[in-house]
Amino acid sequence: MSHVPNELNEIVEEFIEVPEADRLELLLEYSRELPELPARLADHPELFEQVVECQSPLFLVVEVGAEANHTVNLFFSAPPEAPTTRGFASVLAAGLDGADAASILAVPDDMPQQLGLTRALSPLRMRGMTAMLGRIKRQISEQLAA
Repeated sequence: MSHVPNELNEIVEEFIEVPEADRLELLLEYSRELPELPARLADHPELFEQVVECQSPLFLVVEVGAEANHTVNLFFSAPPEAPTTRGFASVLAAGLDGADAASILAVPDDMPQQLGLTRALSPLRMRGMTAMLGRIKRQISEQLAA
């Protein structure tokens, strides 16, 4: 039985514990912490998949390790002028990067709703967040099957 990565659970709890009015600010704080792309990826836009459901241009790379537990590394590219999209990418990066494939696949598809942002963000933005998680899980499944 796989469990959702602890880091992600802690982030979800962090969002739930702050008053609803402050959750968007917390997401914006995360947006400022989105890791820079490594040089080996920064110059290769063709390696990225665009998450077209996002209102802003968001691109991601999912790398699944060859070792037994398949450690996953996530890389996101999102423009600074798209703070909510960047913020959620950063939440996923902080919560899932370095976790094993099985535990990421165990993350509930509605995890974005668990952050308690549904009233602060439009349904369209929430759909983009859900799509981001879906893309990550799909890429992991495809790479494991390859």
